[in-house]
Amino acid sequence: MAFRHLYHANLKTSRAWALKESFAAFWDYRYPKAAQRFLDSWSSRAMRSRIEPIKTVTKMLRRHNDGLVNYSKHRITNAAAEGFNSIVQSLKATARGFRSFANYRVRILFFCGKLDLRPASAGTH
Repeated sequence: MAFRHLYHANLKTSRAWALKESFAAFWDYRYPKAAQRFLDSWSSRAMRSRIEPIKTVTKMLRRHNDGLVNYSKHRITNAAAEGFNSIVQSLKATARGFRSFANYRVRILFFCGKLDLRPASAGTH
């Protein structure tokens, strides 16, 4: 009951929350034209919201429109690349610098290469 009261109070927070939640439906679209219609409709509502952070995000989404619409067809993201980059940046930060690029490369390959470094069993030579 309290949530319904807050939602209908038309607070900026509740409007922003409603816009954020409604955008989640975008990820279910499978056809580019339908995804584009959703983006156009959603971004129009978001720009009319008069909530500056929402408008900022909407402008960013519009700049990435083609990639977003392509997702509806191909279901490919750069999440794996971003995750890998995060690991590499963490390795770089913990090392506090490398004396050479070769050392940096070896560290990346060691931690990200998924190498099996266990010694061979005694029965195999």
